[in-house]
Parts: sequence; C-alpha cells; structure tokens
Amino acid sequence: MFKYFSKAELLLYISSMTLITASFLLFDRTNYLTLLASLIGATSLIFCAKGNPIGQVLIILFSIIYAIISFSCAYYGEMITYLGMTAPMAMIALISWIKHPYNGNHSEVCVNSIGKKETVFMFVLTVFVTVAFYFILSRLGTSNLAPSLFSVTTSFIAVYLTYRRSPFFAVAYAVNDIVLIVLWALASANDTSYIPVLVCFATFLANDMYSFSNWRKMQKRQTTQSSMESPQER
Repeated sequence: MFKYFSKAELLLYISSMTLITASFLLFDRTNYLTLLASLIGATSLIFCAKGNPIGQVLIILFSIIYAIISFSCAYYGEMITYLGMTAPMAMIALISWIKHPYNGNHSEVCVNSIGKKETVFMFVLTVFVTVAFYFILSRLGTSNLAPSLFSVTTSFIAVYLTYRRSPFFAVAYAVNDIVLIVLWALASANDTSYIPVLVCFATFLANDMYSFSNWRKMQKRQTTQSSMESPQER
C-alpha cells in the first residue's frame, strides 16, 4: 500500500480516516455502523482516485450500509438512491473498469471521454430519473425533499460518468458531497450523533476534488503514451 500510493495520497487518506474516527469518538461512540460506513467510503475513494476497480467493490459495500443509516433518519431518497441506483451502477462500473484496463494493468482503468451527443443523452435521462424520484419521494414523505431530490440528480450523473470512465464523475460526486453536507448538517442540528456522517462527506469532498485532478493527469499521461506508440503497437 505504501508503494502503491504517493505520499500526498497517503496523507489525504490518513487525514480522512483520522478526522472520521475523531468525530466519531467526540460526538457518537455508539453508532459503529456509521463509523464503518465512513471508513469504507473513504477507502473506496482513494482507490477510485487511482482508477482501481477495488474502489467500486468498496462503493457497493458502502452503499448498502449508508442506505441503512439513511433509513434510520427518514432520508428515504438517500436510501433508495444508494440501494436502487448507486450500488447497481457501481456493479456495472466495476465490470466496465475490469474490462477496460490501461495497457493490461488491472489496477488502472483506461480513462475515457464522452461526446456532446452522449452528454445531451445523459442529461435527458437524468431529467426522467429526477422526475420519477420526485413522485416516489413525495409519496414516502421524505425529510428535506428538495436537497434529497437534488442529491438524486447529482448521484445519477456521477454514477453514469463513473460507468463511462470519465474524469468528470469526480466533479459530479463533489457536487453531490456538498448536497449531502447540507442534508446531514440539518440532521446534526437535531441529533449530534450524525455529526460523524457530516464529517464523512466533508472528507469525501476533499477526496473527490483530488480524484478529478488525478484522473485528468492519468488521462493526459495515457493519451501521451498512446500517441508515442507505433501503429503496430496500437
């Protein structure tokens, strides 16, 4: 692990784990499921930042645990989003990442980009998904409906771009992190035991910002190396 990750990545990972654990010890000490989900989530992001499929495996596990936590807070939108969309899409993304390794290196996915037509298709699909979830969440009496619905929108864009191996998946997740920070800040105002979840998504935001930066570097490096290959090597 110390050879695989750079010093900056290890610093980011250790800092995230420390903040999550410290917030748990200060404000909770009882909901170990929240601590487990947060630690798994932070670990998944550092692997995703490297384009490693292991990150998608951990996201599936995180989604299941996070859905349970969301249910306890009546955030049905989050629960349905992660169980019905994020987890299945993470499975699809896992298959896609495994099938598209960079130069046979299964610990690094081949970075992709989507064109204008597909971008339009993605946003149209997002509108349909958002409208469908609006009726579902309204019927369920979801707490804080507006931010929950926006979370669905940003989550869908993020999982779609993850599946397509676009660096901009991290940007969509960063926006989603901001929405979730607002959601759990509202929950923490009534119950301080939810503060660790709030801190969790604050660390996720930092990790997603790094992921976008690193994926852009990966894309540039892969493109440069591909252009240097001879036609026969290609």
